[in-house]
Amino acid sequence: MGFIKKIMKKKALIISLNGSKLSKMEKILLSKEKPWGVILFKRNLKSSKQIKSLTLNIRKLTKDKKFPIIIDEEGESVSRLRNIINHSLSASFFGDLFKKNKDFCSKTYKAYIFSLCKILKNLGININTIPVLDILRKNTSKVIGNRSFSNNRKIVKQLGKLTLKYLHTNKIAGIIKHIPGHGAATEDSHKKLPKVQLNLKQLNKIDFYPFKLSNAKLAMTAHILYTKLDTNNAATLSKKIIKEIIRKKIKFKGILISDDISMKALKYDLLTNAKKSIDAGCNLILYCAGKTNDNFKLIRFLPFIDKFTAKKTSEFYKFLR
Repeated sequence: MGFIKKIMKKKALIISLNGSKLSKMEKILLSKEKPWGVILFKRNLKSSKQIKSLTLNIRKLTKDKKFPIIIDEEGESVSRLRNIINHSLSASFFGDLFKKNKDFCSKTYKAYIFSLCKILKNLGININTIPVLDILRKNTSKVIGNRSFSNNRKIVKQLGKLTLKYLHTNKIAGIIKHIPGHGAATEDSHKKLPKVQLNLKQLNKIDFYPFKLSNAKLAMTAHILYTKLDTNNAATLSKKIIKEIIRKKIKFKGILISDDISMKALKYDLLTNAKKSIDAGCNLILYCAGKTNDNFKLIRFLPFIDKFTAKKTSEFYKFLR
């Protein structure tokens, strides 16, 4: 019970850093302000030695050996470690391989994920934002592209399950994304709010399918306006979509993280985007722009994590043992 109380002192925010070394203010942010976790980007990552030093310092400052340190290391088009490893494989490569030979693909993919996990653990990273469970459609935005396994919902689901199985075996947590599905969007949510006009039946048959009954500990929302589900709010800001679709229909039982609240798909200021995300049912807010002042504004504005998130966080910490 004491551990849960300690965890409940964490704020409902995943912060980002400005550069490859912690500034004086970032050290205060980590030691005094209690963010839930940190996400690292290419700007923070220069060499293996530097990354190890950075992650070690983060954990010293937070006095937390298992402090969540997150990375987007998907492969070819989204590789934050491009300076460190030649990561030229994509999810679609494995999707194509799976179509040709399931057994060979499963064994090859296992070796690949195990190798990636070994690198991440060596660098002090314990969460990777994979698998991408978005299903390719004819007009899917290029921002997804080869980050998706396939246009076949069953292949996406099966490879998604294998991803989590292989990650969990190596004590690395995955984040399924972008729930409830980004594949039907034709626009890039980094630049504007995509609108999807498919009805519930159409979305449920294809886009929701890979996310159902997942044992993922974490999921990241889609900044998408599903006009037939909620005419006013992107999924990240929609009580209806989070409660009725993500929690009830898809039955996701883990920690729900907003996608980056500094993306242009969300039209409000950072604090309003954060508040609306929490009010809608997101458990944690993700902020990726790395501006120190905004990190401080957000962490002092946002609440401590709730009991549900504390319980799930304690389960995550036990899983890391």
